[in-house]
Amino acid sequence: MRRPRVLVVDDSAFARSVITRLLTASHRIDVVGKAPDGYAALERIAELDPDVVTLDLTMPELDGIGVLRALVGRSRPRVIVVSISGVDTELGAEALTLGAIDLVTKPTALASDRLQAIGDELIAKVLAAGLPAPSTLAHPATRVDSAPRPDLVMIGCSTGGPQALTRVIGALPADLPFPVAIALHIPAGYTESLAARLDRMAKARVIEAKSGLLLEPGLVVLARGGEHLRVHRRGSGLVVEVSPLPPRDFAPSVNELFLSGARAVGSGALGIVLTGMGDDGLEGCRAIASAGGALLTESAATCVVYGMPRVVYEADLGASSIPLDQIANEITRRG
Repeated sequence: MRRPRVLVVDDSAFARSVITRLLTASHRIDVVGKAPDGYAALERIAELDPDVVTLDLTMPELDGIGVLRALVGRSRPRVIVVSISGVDTELGAEALTLGAIDLVTKPTALASDRLQAIGDELIAKVLAAGLPAPSTLAHPATRVDSAPRPDLVMIGCSTGGPQALTRVIGALPADLPFPVAIALHIPAGYTESLAARLDRMAKARVIEAKSGLLLEPGLVVLARGGEHLRVHRRGSGLVVEVSPLPPRDFAPSVNELFLSGARAVGSGALGIVLTGMGDDGLEGCRAIASAGGALLTESAATCVVYGMPRVVYEADLGASSIPLDQIANEITRRG
């Protein structure tokens, strides 16, 4: 497999050096250039045509948001934000909705040992971002002609998820007759801002999940970064639980959300798996299928990373596979 070619963009010379060293030391990634600000980044992108850009957000001259706006509509390079949580939180949420496919939290103290700690995460995300676009022939789109109205819609996603959610949630009507719960792999500190940004552009109401929240029809809740979102039956209604336990590879975990939804509403569950690497969600999708619920997966043709949807589709659980731009219509059709 061809090694991804990466441009490192950061206004700190020290951060550029450490990030370059981390990526190069993997022996699976080629760092082809560095840039200290947004204008230089755009020049290097035009010159080098990298597969992936690691992008700082707070920079002089032209910041990371300006770079992303200049890249809107382009399929490459894929951008991974390297951001300081708590400092760049609002910018991070905006970056994710503008097309950044993933986010890595940079430690506030730019000491070498602290930056070293993000190495494995950054390498994994760069490798995922550098994968070639999935073949449109990997799995032809399939569709269920009829389906009962769900009691709860649950969406899980990872790499490329924020932009996918922007397109899906933005296309839903305000009068959905069921609630929607979302588990997105994202670091702690960004989901409140991301939910607020989705809420401003959507017709439906979008909020960050909080324990005890009643899930009403038309409400979209986004799991809090770093914690699991579960749904429980309370009388005739559904309520939210937000908790860091039990431990999982990811928090929020798609499996935790889907497992709880399958227990709470049984055959009334609709699980949807969008773009992302890995297999989080497969266990939960098995539970939904066993309970008689329905499953949708994003097709290979539109995924940034065809990982999570692929393992579900290939597990013979009866999941339908449809392009991203049809998923909101499919959700609405089932209402």
